Amino acid sequence: MQQPPTETQGAQEAAAALSPTQDAAVRQSFARQGLMRHWDASIEHLAHGRADIRLPHSERVSQQQGSFHGGAMGALADIAAGYAAMTVAPEGLEVATVEYKINFLAACSGGTLLARGRVVRAGRRIIITAANVVHQADDGRETLCAVMQQTIMPVTKSY
Repeated sequence: MQQPPTETQGAQEAAAALSPTQDAAVRQSFARQGLMRHWDASIEHLAHGRADIRLPHSERVSQQQGSFHGGAMGALADIAAGYAAMTVAPEGLEVATVEYKINFLAACSGGTLLARGRVVRAGRRIIITAANVVHQADDGRETLCAVMQQTIMPVTKSY
């Protein structure tokens, strides 16, 4: 597997565009995500080793006090980091989460969440990813509300 750029290799390499085939594969896979469709989530950005997923606030993703539910934050981070992994997985394969750990840092209401997934290291059998979940308030302020680390495994497509 081709290694993604490291944080120190600069923004230009980190923003490397995907091939049209890779881009289409990720977008087609995302379109099959029933939960993301139900929540009105969308892909904001894709690049080699990167995926940003946006989730607007709604009753479907809120907890009893009106803030984004932690489960929604976890699912969003899982999806963003998973699709970052898919950008470096061998062509024709999907990915599956083996495990993840998330730390919640702030409760956030209204606005949108943006999960920024990135590949930390891609091996032959597993891919280590991370995601930051940022709340973007209606006035433009951003708050880091969760950080997640994940282990991903490339798998054969079942569809």
